[in-house]
Amino acid sequence: MSLPLHFCPICCVLLDIEAGNGNQKLRLTCPTCPYVAPIRVKISRKETFVGKEVEPIFAADDMKYAPRTAATCPRCHHGEAYFRQMQIRSADEPMTSFYKCCNDNCRFDWRDD
Repeated sequence: MSLPLHFCPICCVLLDIEAGNGNQKLRLTCPTCPYVAPIRVKISRKETFVGKEVEPIFAADDMKYAPRTAATCPRCHHGEAYFRQMQIRSADEPMTSFYKCCNDNCRFDWRDD
């Protein structure tokens, strides 16, 4: 659902919302001509956020083939983790290392730039 756009009835330009002077309320003003219209109704919009589906770095099937390394988990302090390196920035920047704790009770994901 989108907000209705308000256009100037004189020159058909999109109207701006402007604070009135002193104790006046908000009003719609045209940036190209002297048209001004008071806002008589509350203008509001309520939207629900729809999050983007994030694909995990480590899929469940990847764990049995992923290499392991000595890395300390920030959550459970286990000393071994699965790792994967990916180039997520420009080519002249170093690769980013992603880790997943090997402890079956933890499985915490973190990254090291």
